[in-house]
Amino acid sequence: MSLDKILSISGKPGLYELKARTRAGFVAESLVDGKKMAVGAHNNVSMLSEIAIYTYSEEVPLREVFQKIAEKEDAKETISHKSSKKELENLFSEILPEYDEDRVYISDIKKVIQWYNLLVKNNVTDFSETEASSEEE
Repeated sequence: MSLDKILSISGKPGLYELKARTRAGFVAESLVDGKKMAVGAHNNVSMLSEIAIYTYSEEVPLREVFQKIAEKEDAKETISHKSSKKELENLFSEILPEYDEDRVYISDIKKVIQWYNLLVKNNVTDFSETEASSEEE
């Protein structure tokens, strides 16, 4: 499973795997409880492969941030997203020292950490780019 098939759906907790497309939207399966749901075109949906984190010089793709966490944690879970603000900021500063502290909020950091841990629990630890992404560059 690659990040191209993993979705974040606004207003819904956790992450979802894209299972099938339909005329009115698509079918997604929760990585938290395995339940499938129909998602309409009116929902605000983001693919993890398209999300980036602001730094002072550029936007770093989320897959690179996940890769840095995986390298630091030896592809195992990291601290909880419910850890203190200071612990979360310290971790983020270690993995992405140049992140833009004015544009990346603590809620964003919590979400990144929560998503990373959820992906690791679901054995998604290959955060390298897909062939299609490499060809575009």
